Amino acid sequence: MTDQQNNDAAAAADDNTPQFSLQRIYVRDLSFEAPKSPAIFRQQWEPSVALDLNTKQKGLEGDFHEVVLTLSVTVKNGDEVAFIAEVQQAGIFLIKNLDAASMSHTLGAFCPNILFPYARETLDSLVTRGSFPALMLSPVNFDALYAQEMQRMQEAGEAPSLQ
Repeated sequence: MTDQQNNDAAAAADDNTPQFSLQRIYVRDLSFEAPKSPAIFRQQWEPSVALDLNTKQKGLEGDFHEVVLTLSVTVKNGDEVAFIAEVQQAGIFLIKNLDAASMSHTLGAFCPNILFPYARETLDSLVTRGSFPALMLSPVNFDALYAQEMQRMQEAGEAPSLQ
C-alpha cells in the first residue's frame, strides 16, 4: 500500500510541475516584393536595411499557445526600395503550470527566441531567391526586448496580456 501512495503522490507532484513542449513550427505568412526590378539589379549596390519585429500570442484549446513572430525587412538602395520581405513564423507550444509572470516571459521572450532562427533563415532564403545578396540578420535579445516592453507597460499603467 505504501508503494501505491508514493506513486499517487509522485503523480500528483508531476501534475503541478511546469511543462514546456514545442509542438510545431510553421510559416504562417510569407511575402516578397521587388518593386524596382529588374532596373535595381543594374545599379551599384549600397543598401540600407530597416527591420521591424513584432510578436503576438494567442491561447488555443487547453494548455496550447500559438506564438507568431513577424519580421518585416525593407531594403533601400539609395532612395529606392529594392525589396520588401516579410515572414510570420509561428509555433504551437504546450505550456502548463506556470505562474502568470513566468507564462508572460515564456510567451513574450522564450518562444520568440526559439522561432527567430527559423524566421531568419526563411527571410534569407527568400531574399536570395529574389536574386539579392544574402540577408544576414543579427541575433535578437528577446529577453531585453521583453524587459523593455514590461517597463513601458508599467510606466503606462497597463497590465500584460495573456490571451
